[in-house]
Amino acid sequence: MTLALLSVWDKTGIVDLAKALAAQNIGILSSGGTAKLLREAGIPAKDVSEYTGFPEMMDGRVKTLHPKVHGGLLGRRGTDNDVMAEHGIEAIDILCVNLYPFEEMSKKNLPLEELIEYIDIGGPAMIRAASKNYKDVTVIVDPSDYAEVIEAVNNGGTTPEQRLKLATKAFTRTAAYDGAISNYLQGIDKEFPDTYTVQFQNGRTLRYGENPHQKAAVYGTTGIAGQESMQGKEMSYNNYLDVHAAVSLCRELEGFATVIVKHNNPCGVALGENQLESYIKAREVDPVSAYGSIVAMSTEVDADVAKEICSTFVEVLVAPSFTEEALEIMKSKPNMRALILPPAEESNEIRTIDGGILVQRTPAYTEDWKVVSKRQPTEDEMEAFKLAWTVVKYAKSNAIIYSNKTETVGIGVGQMNRVNSAQIAIEKAAEFGRTMKGTVVASDAFLPFPDTLEVAAAAGATALIQPGGSIRDNEVLAKADELGIAVVFTGTRHFRH
Repeated sequence: MTLALLSVWDKTGIVDLAKALAAQNIGILSSGGTAKLLREAGIPAKDVSEYTGFPEMMDGRVKTLHPKVHGGLLGRRGTDNDVMAEHGIEAIDILCVNLYPFEEMSKKNLPLEELIEYIDIGGPAMIRAASKNYKDVTVIVDPSDYAEVIEAVNNGGTTPEQRLKLATKAFTRTAAYDGAISNYLQGIDKEFPDTYTVQFQNGRTLRYGENPHQKAAVYGTTGIAGQESMQGKEMSYNNYLDVHAAVSLCRELEGFATVIVKHNNPCGVALGENQLESYIKAREVDPVSAYGSIVAMSTEVDADVAKEICSTFVEVLVAPSFTEEALEIMKSKPNMRALILPPAEESNEIRTIDGGILVQRTPAYTEDWKVVSKRQPTEDEMEAFKLAWTVVKYAKSNAIIYSNKTETVGIGVGQMNRVNSAQIAIEKAAEFGRTMKGTVVASDAFLPFPDTLEVAAAAGATALIQPGGSIRDNEVLAKADELGIAVVFTGTRHFRH
């Protein structure tokens, strides 16, 4: 008689799977809560303890760690039959196990002695045993695979290809589980573990990387990484990078907001009385760069917004939702991708370098703004500071942002010195008939000399927001007071490389 061993923490769908197995005259071994659930559903299930002849012990720590279990999973059919028969070991051909929820419980700030009980021992041991013997054993660790196994069982059993695929998935699961435990234990009383283990699922090959001669893939099931386009061409490597940049900034803005990104830098950001107004204002900051850009919006895209978007070339449009009418209009741009803006995912930032990775975490904090100039900023300047300072956090260093209360006016990014960034922003704005008169200026890091301030003031900026902290802060402030410029120090730098 074929045997299946079912022992799961997440009991989603397990009754349906067990019914299908029983209908095919497959005997069921089980333990604990799983056995109880199956019997309540009218499905005969023999306790593992009855099969092994040993009771569950040590408060359930030892249930399945027994040669009759592991021999049944590891025994090579046709090779180990005699030794299995000698010791009364029956072949277990199907294993369905999912693990104690260590990852979930580790986020609940439990005492270590309590959390340690959520480290599954028997489960991973059985999974690894069955996976090693995939030629003969079907191992299932994910309820989403039950339907495939049920269909296979109803049609004579799983194929070797299916068993290898399921075994591979099982080893992936135990690797992630052990990695989570390792990271947690190594991270006790440390900011970061000595060995950092990460795993991302849902890998999809992209057409190419940053350039056509490079190969690339995207991994992830949540956030931007997990999004599939509602229409248009397949997302590219660069699309994902730019969408991440646009969405990260857009999430920090309130009301009707639009962020337009090109090559990982904002080229237009605006607030409006409605979503359409904010988009038009953002686009007009730099309409040349906005061509072929990534657009992120803070509220639903309706028909009016869709028409305006479709009047030009946009690579990707991201928004919390789209009306049916908007989606119909957007079909006129069949290559344009449309994504739903997902909830933010809190995670470490990981970047590769030669031979390793850099890991960065941005904790929650409140910046301590201080007016340090003789002149106090006006209410309008303070409102403009909020927008400028938010945008400068997402622009590549050295970054200088000129802004009013509702829109960026000039953006200078990625230069080796701050003065050039300030000048480029002015020059770019002038191309489109925009003036810096009455704007505030934000710098992502302190001004080492007064020269950037002088450039901005000469162009018409009236107030400056910057981190402060330069050995020449007094020189910069003296120049600001001489020019009548209001200055706020935030105390926090926002380099972005």
